[in-house]
Amino acid sequence: WPRHNVYNAEEIEKMCQPGSVDYPFISIYFYIQFNLHLQLLEATTYARENGVVLKGDIPIGISRNSVEAWTEPYYFNLNGQAGAPPDDFSVNGQNWGFPTYNWDVMEQDGYSWWMKRFRKMAEYFDAYRIDHILGFFRIWEIPMHAVHGLLGQFVPALPMSREEIESYGLPFREEFLKPYIHEYFLGQVFGPHTDYVKQTFIEPTDTWEVYRMRDEFDTQRKVEAFFAGKTDEDSIWIRDGLYALISDVLFVPDRQEADKYHPRISVQHDFIYRSLNDWEKAAFNRLYDQYYYHRHNQFWQQQAMNKLPQLTQSTRMLVCGEDLGMIPDCVPWVMNDLRILSLEIQRMPKNPTYEFGHLNEYPYRSVCTISTHDMSTLRGWWEEDYQQTQRYYNTMLGHYGAAPAVATPELCEEVVRNHLYSNSILCILSLQDWLAIDGKWRNPNVQEERINIPANPRHYWRYRMHLTLEQLMKAESLNEKIKELIKQTGRKPEK
Repeated sequence: WPRHNVYNAEEIEKMCQPGSVDYPFISIYFYIQFNLHLQLLEATTYARENGVVLKGDIPIGISRNSVEAWTEPYYFNLNGQAGAPPDDFSVNGQNWGFPTYNWDVMEQDGYSWWMKRFRKMAEYFDAYRIDHILGFFRIWEIPMHAVHGLLGQFVPALPMSREEIESYGLPFREEFLKPYIHEYFLGQVFGPHTDYVKQTFIEPTDTWEVYRMRDEFDTQRKVEAFFAGKTDEDSIWIRDGLYALISDVLFVPDRQEADKYHPRISVQHDFIYRSLNDWEKAAFNRLYDQYYYHRHNQFWQQQAMNKLPQLTQSTRMLVCGEDLGMIPDCVPWVMNDLRILSLEIQRMPKNPTYEFGHLNEYPYRSVCTISTHDMSTLRGWWEEDYQQTQRYYNTMLGHYGAAPAVATPELCEEVVRNHLYSNSILCILSLQDWLAIDGKWRNPNVQEERINIPANPRHYWRYRMHLTLEQLMKAESLNEKIKELIKQTGRKPEK
């Protein structure tokens, strides 16, 4: 509704009256939401009466087109995009596109927006997962002109001045802020399209064999607009190469303080880093390590402790935190202090010296699982990297010889049993991983088990059960096996 893109409570109130011309179009949503509330409440009541705990999910972000952003825009930074730095899910980071929070404004009214959100959740759930709990410490904010996540910075953060950068032994140069584009690697990036790229997207500078982006293509969004609708392989090759050129900078300017900077995340894989001499690289690595792994620990701990105690204690729900990815040291300190359960996944160990997590070492206050909605399932993972699977088969499962090429029902049952025996207070497994233990009821197509691929914005939430609820109710071999496993491992106390 372009006419109402700025929220006016009085105008909207008039439109919501039964006599208004808009009422029939609006009231259907009142009806749907009210019935959703009643149905959720009925399901919750039934679950509680039968000793079943329902666990909800609180996403860290909201859509920039949501009712929250429309009615209370002052709580959000609508000129930024939230995302995640590079991790196992995506080498270019993730750009989720939603706005970040204006925590200073939220703090002024005692985080009432969050308090309302948590209390509403408590009507339906007994436990909840804070999706991306790191967002309460800091969020990865990406400028609006960027498409992927490499040009982001943590907010809030402590940026570096030129003097501080130079104190590490790295003389600061303006070129560190501009994309480094050199003749010697253009062929590696663009192959047969190199001449076309030179003629169309970049131009020579005064320095021999060094180029810059042309003004009409100097941001990733401009490049994205040029390639909109072009889905052939060559266009995608060129577009992604241009994205990489634009993010090939050593430092990113701070979003608020023009004379302060952040080292660009994961820049060690890029050409601008390789162009440094050995002592410049050593100086940058010292600076980078200090910035990303030490500098913010106390600062971010304080940010989280300003918000989380009040929010987690506002309801009786059990609090779980999704704490995967690039985790500062202060995160486990805060979660432990506030009795927030961590998330433990064997293929993403928290201990950097381990290839796989050790189930017997998981903290008691944790939720363990085999796979999340953002990952391949157990069966999918088994087929992704045979050498890794082989190591898992030998070292974690303790089997000799060659690992099977596919995860058999027997192997899946063994992995499930091991997780049920783990030290975690809760073991929550996806339905796909439960079904994997039974050859009769598992999905014949492993690829159909996947729910979400974070790095691919066009593949999300496509999963559909291949069985009906009626079939599941009658799946006696599976249901008996699950009951037996839970009984064997002591996950359910005897009555």
